Amino acid sequence: MTDTINVNEARVNITYGGANADLPDPVLFDTPDLDVKRWVTEAIVAGIPGMTADPNVNLQDFVVDRFEANDVRPYRLIQVRPKTPFGR
Repeated sequence: MTDTINVNEARVNITYGGANADLPDPVLFDTPDLDVKRWVTEAIVAGIPGMTADPNVNLQDFVVDRFEANDVRPYRLIQVRPKTPFGR
């Protein structure tokens, strides 16, 4: 995993299939959602540390959230996660 994240980059965190993992390398923070989902899909198909490979992954209905750096997390973050059902 790359330790250095430039100010225009972000760590990508993925929640999928009951697991949570990060892409090994940072990406540009302003990368379009479709590109982020494509890269995450490719990573899940291939397998990444902390997440079992899944050749049938489908992230079509997943959400891409973006967060600025803060005092606790000194780098930008992109999260790819399932939609959360509210009101249940």
